[in-house]
Amino acid sequence: MVDMAKPKVVIGILGGICSGKSTVAGLFERLGCGVVDADAIAHELLEDSDIKKEIRKAFGGEVFDEAGRVDTEGLAQEVFGDKEAVARINGIIHPPVLAGCAELMAELNKRSDIKAIVLDIPLLAEAGWLRQCDKLIFVDCEDRKRADRAAEKGRFSKKQLKKRENFQIFLDKKKKIADYIVDNNSGLSATAEQVDRIFTIIIDKK
Repeated sequence: MVDMAKPKVVIGILGGICSGKSTVAGLFERLGCGVVDADAIAHELLEDSDIKKEIRKAFGGEVFDEAGRVDTEGLAQEVFGDKEAVARINGIIHPPVLAGCAELMAELNKRSDIKAIVLDIPLLAEAGWLRQCDKLIFVDCEDRKRADRAAEKGRFSKKQLKKRENFQIFLDKKKKIADYIVDNNSGLSATAEQVDRIFTIIIDKK
């Protein structure tokens, strides 16, 4: 039985774009952890009328589809490579996303069935949320594999991948501050074995 009065261990996931951070978070969820998925929260917020008004005001109607939904890929193409545009969209999206993350963390911390809380937040370090974490895990994956995964998902090219990461804290810095490294260059079973081992160590040290 998990002690509800004691704050749960918070595990932050670090790594490059398409490194497999969400996969690792999902493996922790399978072990009884609660996951704070910032991308899911952001996706919901893009349906909010006030958020859409702010985006339309900042970037125009070109970043919306015919149904009036935000075209996330079109928006990404619009902002990445332009520091001012990145700052504008982050100013619109990040505050409510982080507020949603904090709210979900508080809810998960009250649940007796949750063994630990995992933060799957793409810009965890950039958003200043490292201090929220008791442990940090870096998901290591070769550049070529990440570029291949991005291409398979139809998201962006290797050049676009590098451009996006230019706006993030360098990966080697994130790797250095991590408590644990997960090598995600092999199959899912190999990654799962590493997650199982790390989870056991973290929970046993509580």
